[in-house]
Amino acid sequence: MEAPRQKVLVTGGGGYLGFSLGSSLAKSGTSVILLDLRRPQWELSPGTEFIQADIRDEEALLHAFKGVDCVFHVASHGMSGAEKLQKQQIESINVGGTKLVIDVCVRQRVPRLIYTSTVNVAFGGKPIEEGDEDSVPYFPLEKHMDHYSRTKAIADQLTLMANGMPLPGGGTLRTCVLRPPGIYGPEEQRHLPRVASHIKKRLFMFRFGDRRTRMNWVHVHNLVQAHVLAAEALTAAKGYVASGQAYYINDGESVNLFEWMAPLFEKLGYSQPWIQVPTSWVYLTATVMEYLHLALRPICSIPPLLTRSEVHSVAVTHTFQIAKARAQLGYAPDKFNFADAVERYVQSTAAGRPRGSTARSLLRLLLGLLLLLSLLALVLCFLGGQRPKV
Repeated sequence: MEAPRQKVLVTGGGGYLGFSLGSSLAKSGTSVILLDLRRPQWELSPGTEFIQADIRDEEALLHAFKGVDCVFHVASHGMSGAEKLQKQQIESINVGGTKLVIDVCVRQRVPRLIYTSTVNVAFGGKPIEEGDEDSVPYFPLEKHMDHYSRTKAIADQLTLMANGMPLPGGGTLRTCVLRPPGIYGPEEQRHLPRVASHIKKRLFMFRFGDRRTRMNWVHVHNLVQAHVLAAEALTAAKGYVASGQAYYINDGESVNLFEWMAPLFEKLGYSQPWIQVPTSWVYLTATVMEYLHLALRPICSIPPLLTRSEVHSVAVTHTFQIAKARAQLGYAPDKFNFADAVERYVQSTAAGRPRGSTARSLLRLLLGLLLLLSLLALVLCFLGGQRPKV
């Protein structure tokens, strides 16, 4: 008799990773539900169903999770840019949403849950070289400088604590978490386009941080592979080896961000950054831009060029081993070249931007700089007006 077709659900299925994971599983014969507030911009693969819903919607989750064998909880909010400053939304989605996902998994007797976490649960601006799951603890929650990292760490812990919860009528919920760094690959919609936009606006004419600073990245294909293997490792056939475990996932190599981004500068026709500025200056600028963004948000949107946590990510070494994932999951990352992703991106944008868009971008930039200078002037005036007490 043919085994029943496996049914899985991917939260955040409208995003780059979630959709890539769902498509890969569907091609292998798995029945896939993609759940997201945002519809995917790509065509659904055969065997894939899309449900438009919020992970904070209890009724929607109860309906969607019926009969599901495994949930991949990929959905999150606040990863980069201005999103990082949306505190309430980050908290309600990353923490509240995860609590509800766990609760509904139990109520609907879903036996497996894989959570897509982040290396930021351990990294908070202090150097980490070849860290592993045992030697590097969670970064203290109260010391995280951004809400995304703090809430992802909470959700990471909630997921691991849920491992072993009994299911109604028998059975056990088994969970694990995967901790990737930044993701790249063909049609990636967050990191590469944002950096390319800054390059085109001549905002990346400088570099900062030590040239020896290293970090990891992961190709979407490798991260999808890790998720599939993690789901298998939560089954009896694999001895539940991943039950209650955390795994760092990356391409197995470390890079310097500015050197790694060199193909992007080259393909866009710009020279690489040659002006070296002190990291402290960049950090101060990022701090001011964050507060400026928050202060002006009711009037206009001026997204920060960089946030403080992003400055740390670029300027402070944080690399992680993947030995545990190799040994327990059978994870074997394929070799990829960032230049290939750049080539695909350049080809997809070859049609160019509409006329006048550069001028509008420049106008927004000048407005932002003017407001920034005005704010700095006010601060200096305030400080200059202070008189020491005798």
